[in-house]
Amino acid sequence: MDGILETKDLYFYYAGSTSGALEHVNIKITKGKKTAILGSNGAGKSTLFYNFNGVYSPSLGEVLYEGKPIKYSKKALRSLRSDVAVVLQNPDDQIFCSTVGEDVAFGPRNLGLSEKDVAERVELAMFQTGITMLKDKGTLQLSYGQRKRLALAGAIAMKPKVLIMDEPTAGLDPQMANEVMEMANQLHHLGTTVVISTHDVNLAYGWADEINVLRMSKIIYSGTSEGFYSDIKLVHTAGLMAPAMFSINKNHCDMNGVEEAPFPTSLPELVSKMSSERPKSGMMLILSITDGLTEDEMLKATGPLGGPRVGVYGTAARKAVFRGKLHADYVFNGIDNCLLECVNGKNSVLCCEGRMVDIVTDRIERLKQFGTSVGYEIREV
Repeated sequence: MDGILETKDLYFYYAGSTSGALEHVNIKITKGKKTAILGSNGAGKSTLFYNFNGVYSPSLGEVLYEGKPIKYSKKALRSLRSDVAVVLQNPDDQIFCSTVGEDVAFGPRNLGLSEKDVAERVELAMFQTGITMLKDKGTLQLSYGQRKRLALAGAIAMKPKVLIMDEPTAGLDPQMANEVMEMANQLHHLGTTVVISTHDVNLAYGWADEINVLRMSKIIYSGTSEGFYSDIKLVHTAGLMAPAMFSINKNHCDMNGVEEAPFPTSLPELVSKMSSERPKSGMMLILSITDGLTEDEMLKATGPLGGPRVGVYGTAARKAVFRGKLHADYVFNGIDNCLLECVNGKNSVLCCEGRMVDIVTDRIERLKQFGTSVGYEIREV
C-alpha cells in the first residue's frame, strides 16, 4: 500500500542542543493502516509528530506528504495542516476559544469555509466525540477528559486525511480511554489514516496494524508487533516490555508445544485459542442502528434469543441506547464482551452504528483462526 507520510534521513536539533532530538529517522506511514509509534518518554515521538505537520522543519533530511516533500510557506503549511491533524497529549495546548462550539469551529473557519459548512462540521465532530451537550459551555469549565474530547473534535472537524494522536489515552480513566480508541477505530474505518504515539504496549498491541519503535531519537524497528516482541533483547533495549497478551500466548504455546501463530490480539481470541474443551459457540445478533432504538424494538429483537447479554459499539449506538434509556450490559468494549459470551456458548446482542457493522463481522471472521466460529445475524432497527 502507498505511503502517505514519510521521512528520509530526518535529523532535528533543538536550538542550542548538540545532540539530535531525531537522528537518521526513516519511517513510512502507510495509507489506510493503523500505525503506532512506540517509545519510552523522551524518545522523540512528539518531536516526530511536529515534523509531520510542519510545526518543525528538519535540520537535515526531509518529510514527504503523499510522495512530495513538504514546503514551508504559509500557504503550503495551511494546506498540509488541513490534511494532517495532530491531537496533542495536553489538550490545553490546542484549545483557543472561550466556548466549546467556538473552539471546534476554529479550524474549519480558518480554512475559509462558509458558515453553513462550518456549522455542519462542528455538529458532526461534536456528535462523534460525544460533546454535543457541551456546545455552549465555557472551555475553562471542562474536566480534563472533556478537554481531551474537545481537542479531538477540533481535529476531526478539519476532516483530515491523517489524524495523529499523541498519547491519546494519557490521563483518562479506563472507560474514557476505551471510548477514545473506539473513536479512532471508527475514523480509520471511514477512511482516515490514524497514527498514535504511546508507551502503552498493551494498547498498541491490540490496536495497531504496524508499529515503529523509537529509542534515543532513532528508529530501531518498523514492522509487525509480533516481529518486534519476539526479539526480547530489542524490546528491553527500547525500554519497553512485551504486552500481556503476547506473553500469555507465548507461555501457553511453550507449555503445550504448539505454534505461537496465529497471535491473539484480543481477549476472545486468546480465550478461544487456550480452550481445550469448548462449548458450541453462541449466536450474535447485530442490531444495525441508523437512528433511535425503542424498548419495544429491543425486546422484539432480543426476545427470541432468550435474554442474552447486550453490548454497545460506536458513539451513535451508545447515544441511541442512552436516549431510549435501555439496559445494556456492556456499554464499553462491546465487541469483545459480546464475542466472549459467544465463545462461552451463550448468545449476545450488539447494538452497533450501521456504518461500523463491518468492523464487527471482520472480528467474527478473524476469530475463526483461533478455533471459534460464531454465527451472526444483522438486523436493521
